[in-house]
Amino acid sequence: MGIYKLTISTGTDLCAGTCDQVSIVLVGVQGESAKHKLSQKWYNFRPGAVTDFDVNIEKDLGELLLVRLFKERYKNLCMDAWYCQYVNVTCPNGQLYQFPFYRWIPDLTTVEIPEGKGIILSSKTPPVLQQQRKVELEKERETHKWKCYAEGAPHCIDVEKLQDLPCNDQYSFLKWSSFSYTLVTRGLEMKLKGFTRNQDSWSDLADIKAVSCLQRSYNSDVVSEIWKEDQFFGSQYLNGINPTLIKKCFKIPENFPVGDDMIAASLGKFKLHNELENGNIFLADYKILQGIPANKSINKKQQYIAAPMCLLWKNPQDQLVPIAIQLTQTPGENTPIFLPNDSESDWLLAKIWVRNSEFQVHEVDTHLLRTHLFAEVFNIATTRQLPMGHPVHKLITPHIRFTLEINVLARIQLIGPDGLFDQAVATGNGGIAILLKRAMDGVTYSSLCLPDDIQTRGMESIPNYLYRDDGMKIWLAVESFVSNIIHYYYESDAVVSADPELQAWVAEIFKEGFLSYKSSGMPSSLETKSSLIKFLTMVIFTCSAQHAAVNSGQFDFYSWMPNGPTSMKTPPPTAKGVSTPQSILDALPEVNTTTTGMTTVWLLSKEPRDRRRLGDYPNVRFTEEVPQKFIKDFQNKLTEISKFINDRNNNCMPLHLHYSYLDPKMIENSVSI
Repeated sequence: MGIYKLTISTGTDLCAGTCDQVSIVLVGVQGESAKHKLSQKWYNFRPGAVTDFDVNIEKDLGELLLVRLFKERYKNLCMDAWYCQYVNVTCPNGQLYQFPFYRWIPDLTTVEIPEGKGIILSSKTPPVLQQQRKVELEKERETHKWKCYAEGAPHCIDVEKLQDLPCNDQYSFLKWSSFSYTLVTRGLEMKLKGFTRNQDSWSDLADIKAVSCLQRSYNSDVVSEIWKEDQFFGSQYLNGINPTLIKKCFKIPENFPVGDDMIAASLGKFKLHNELENGNIFLADYKILQGIPANKSINKKQQYIAAPMCLLWKNPQDQLVPIAIQLTQTPGENTPIFLPNDSESDWLLAKIWVRNSEFQVHEVDTHLLRTHLFAEVFNIATTRQLPMGHPVHKLITPHIRFTLEINVLARIQLIGPDGLFDQAVATGNGGIAILLKRAMDGVTYSSLCLPDDIQTRGMESIPNYLYRDDGMKIWLAVESFVSNIIHYYYESDAVVSADPELQAWVAEIFKEGFLSYKSSGMPSSLETKSSLIKFLTMVIFTCSAQHAAVNSGQFDFYSWMPNGPTSMKTPPPTAKGVSTPQSILDALPEVNTTTTGMTTVWLLSKEPRDRRRLGDYPNVRFTEEVPQKFIKDFQNKLTEISKFINDRNNNCMPLHLHYSYLDPKMIENSVSI
C-alpha cells in the first residue's frame, strides 16, 4: 500500500493526443486496485506528452501483471482517438514495471496492457494473463479476417477500402501526407509536360529523356547510357531489380536447341559442352508467362507477352553476357534463336523483349507475391494468433508495420480494375490473377530462405553477385539476432513444440498464406528452436531486406523505359533480318504508357517519411536488459555491413552502378511502400 508513480507517454503523431477521460486499474498477483481517474488537464495527453501521475493504492498488489486503461468521454466533448505509447509504474518499494503498448485506442473502451517481459503461454501463466491474451486475440480476430483475393493466391485482409482498416494498421499522418505529396507532385509534373494524354509512339529513343529527366538518380542516369551493352544486360540478373530468377544450367533444355556451331562466335575457343560442365552457363527462363492473356485496354490496343528463354555465359573476364535468346517456349521455323552476332536491331529487340518479360515476372511474382502478399500473411497471422506479450510478437511487429495499408492501396489503385497495371502493364486487365496462381506453384520454403535459394539455383560461386554477398551478410546478422532472442525465451525444443500460440501462428501461415500446399515445403508446425530460428529469419528477411532488394531499385532500372518496358504493342518477331530501329519504336509503349509506368516506379521506389531502418526499434517492446543487449549487438553488426557496402560503392568506377539496395541504412524494417 502507498503511492504508485505512473508515467504515461502519448505518441507524437499530429492526432495522437486525446481530450477523453483516462482512468487506470493496476493488476498484480495479489489483486487489483480500484479504478483511478487521471487528472484531465489539457496538456496531460497532448501529442508527445510524457506525463507523471501519483496514484494512492490502499493495498499491496505484489508483482504487477498488467494495467487496465479506461477511455471514456470527458463531459460533453467529442470522442477522439488516443495513441498510447507506454505506461510505466514505479511501486512504493521502488520496483519499476513497464507496460509497452504503442497502439491507438480509437473508441470509448477498456484495454489491458501486460507487463513488458515476454511470456510464453503455459500452465504456469497467471490466470489473469491467460484471460488477457484470450480476450486480446478474440478482438483481433474480429477485426482481422481473411478473404480470398484471387484463386490460388495467398489470402489477404477482408477489407475493401482504406478507411475500413483498423486504425493500428493505417499509415501515420506523416507517412500518408508525404506519400500523397509524392504522388500528386509527380503526376502534376507529367501533366505539365503534356505526357499523360499523349498516345503517340516514340519517334526517337532519345526523346524518352524528356520524361526521365523530370526525376533522376545516379543509377538511372548510368542505365540510360549503358542499357544496350550485353555486359550490363547480364549483370542485371545478378544485381538488378530481379536477382532471383537466374540459375546455373548444366544441360540445355530440349525446347531451346542451342548448339556449339550456333554460338561459336560468342564462345570463341571455348566449347558449349565444356562450359556447361564447368558451371559457366546460366539460364533465365520465363516459361511462367506462356499463355498469359495480354492486356487489351492500354490505349484500347492489343498488347503482347512473350515467354522467352535466355542463355548466358560467364566469360573469362567474369562478365555474365547473353549468348542466345528464344522468344517462345516452342522451337520451330517461326521461332528464331537470336544471337549477339545478328543485326544490331534484331539483337536489341530480342533483349528488349526479355526485359519486358522480366518486368512482368519481377513485378507480379518476385515483388508482389514473394514480398508484399507473404508479408501481409505474416502480418494478419501475427495479429490473430500472437498476443502482444508473446516474445515472437515483439520480434515480428516492427517488420509488419504499415504492410496492410500499402497492400490494400495496391489492390485498389495498382492491380485493381482500371488501376495502373490495367493502364500500362501487359499482364494487367486479367493477367495478374492467372500469373499469381502460376507463381504460387513455384514458391517453396527453400526459395524464401536466401542460403537455400542460392544453393538450389547453383549461384554460390559466380563472381560479382552482390545481391548474394550483401544479402548473406544481412541474413546471417538477422539469424544471429533471432537466435539470441529465441534461446533467451525458449529453454528447450519441448517448449517450442508445446507453445500453443506459436503453433497456431505457424499453422495459420501455412493454411492461409501457402494454401496448405505440402509441396511448398512450408512447415505447418515447428518442433525445435533451430527450425523456429530459421522460420523467423525468413519472415524478417522477407519483410525487410528481400523487399528492399526487389523494390528500391525500380526507378533506377525501369525509368529508362527501353530497359524495362511495361508492355509491348506489336508481336514478337518470328524471323531474323526484319527488325529495324523503327520497328523497335513501334513495339515500345506509347508516350502516355511510358509516363504512367515511370510515375509508378518512381512512387514505389521512394519510401515516404516516417521510416524505420532495419534494426531501428524506437518502440521499446522488449523491456528486459538481455534482449535489449541483443538488439544493440544486431544494430552494431548492421552498422559494420553498411560501412562495407558504402566503402565498396565509393570505390566504383565511373559508369558503374552502385549496389546499395541491401545497405542496412537503406532497408526499411517492413513492407510499407
